[in-house]
Amino acid sequence: MSLIATDLVPPPMSALVSYLEHDPQPTIVLDTDYNIIAANTAYQRQFGVAGKPHVGAKCYRVSHQFAVPCDQAGEHCPMRKAHDSRVPERMLHIHHTPRGPEHVDVELRPIIGQDGTVVAYVERLSSVAVASVQPQQKGLVGRSPAFNEALGALQRAAPAPIPVLLQGESGTGKELFARALHDGSPRASGPLVVVDCTGLTESLLESELFGYEKGAFTGALQRKIGLAEAAHGGTLFLDEIGEVPLAMQVKLLRLIESGSFRPVGSLRTVHSDFRLVAATHKPLKEMVAAGTFRQDLYYRISAFPIRLPALRERSDDLPLLIDSLLRRLDPGVVPRVDPQALAQLSLYTYPGNIRELRNILERARLFSDDGVIRLADLPPELRSTPAAAPPGRRRGNKDLEQLAHALEVFEGSRSELARALGLSERTLYRRLKALGL
Repeated sequence: MSLIATDLVPPPMSALVSYLEHDPQPTIVLDTDYNIIAANTAYQRQFGVAGKPHVGAKCYRVSHQFAVPCDQAGEHCPMRKAHDSRVPERMLHIHHTPRGPEHVDVELRPIIGQDGTVVAYVERLSSVAVASVQPQQKGLVGRSPAFNEALGALQRAAPAPIPVLLQGESGTGKELFARALHDGSPRASGPLVVVDCTGLTESLLESELFGYEKGAFTGALQRKIGLAEAAHGGTLFLDEIGEVPLAMQVKLLRLIESGSFRPVGSLRTVHSDFRLVAATHKPLKEMVAAGTFRQDLYYRISAFPIRLPALRERSDDLPLLIDSLLRRLDPGVVPRVDPQALAQLSLYTYPGNIRELRNILERARLFSDDGVIRLADLPPELRSTPAAAPPGRRRGNKDLEQLAHALEVFEGSRSELARALGLSERTLYRRLKALGL
């Protein structure tokens, strides 16, 4: 048996330890004092480092490089929650791994002893493949609390067939989240079909969604399969569903409830098995009250709503997003943003969110002749008038006091502290300057 354990494992738990070795998921056993007392091979393979045994170490030191438990360092601690609730707890964390920081889905189960007290915990870890904490050429990137909250909700919803409604301002990445929901679902091998509902008339939307028969209308020279049928076995993503004409909403409701529809000009009924994801930037509840959106349709599509944060709410992700977007614009040669330009970019509120940031970077890249984006390369309106700092960057005395405490107890370098707190080094140093440190 290749299970890694020590004499720290109490005899009554030896059977549990043996059982966990056959668990394909990375799994560890923790005592009530945060010590790792056993780790299966899967854990050592995925999160271990050669020459650095984790058994006997504190879990928060291994996973976060914290000097204190997560709840004392400003993080939510699953052990603390499980201790209080005495039931399994699950949450999203950012763990340090041999590959760098990663989003990890943590499930922690308390083990209750014969006297009714918690004697140990079993922690199962799953890497979140649909999002990254490091710059990427595709997919979701982020590490801010607001982003992690949305990602945590996504992780809950993805494996289930429940309809998901993505809500957020324009440009917040709703299609990327929809793709992540699809990729994290059992239907990942099937198609992801995107229906852009913006600007479509009732007749055009109906023909696009349901398809049509040859001769159904002028110009219908051959039979066409609709997007709903094309989504069979996969995911149907209705983008900007708030734009669907009222008269079309009843037909859409029937499609969602039964999976059945009739192509335009046909008497036959077609059935399509798909998972529904919808998105909108419009206030659907207010539209329901105003009578411009059907109440029954709203409740059918909003079984699991996920709010996507605006860019100004996740300003700590800005350096990571800038690096990722520049990689996507030109994978071959990735420009560098100098500190002065980055400082100016960090002050802007981005009413167009990530889409606007992408446009700004694409323009600036064309003005950069030496591979460095400087302040002069930014749009005139962005560099001429300093914008007010976003709310997420206005830190009160309480936040600064917490930072001072973290600096006092943390044993690593300031760059390690920045990573542990989910901040860029620049943000950390700016806040330390506010403390006079």
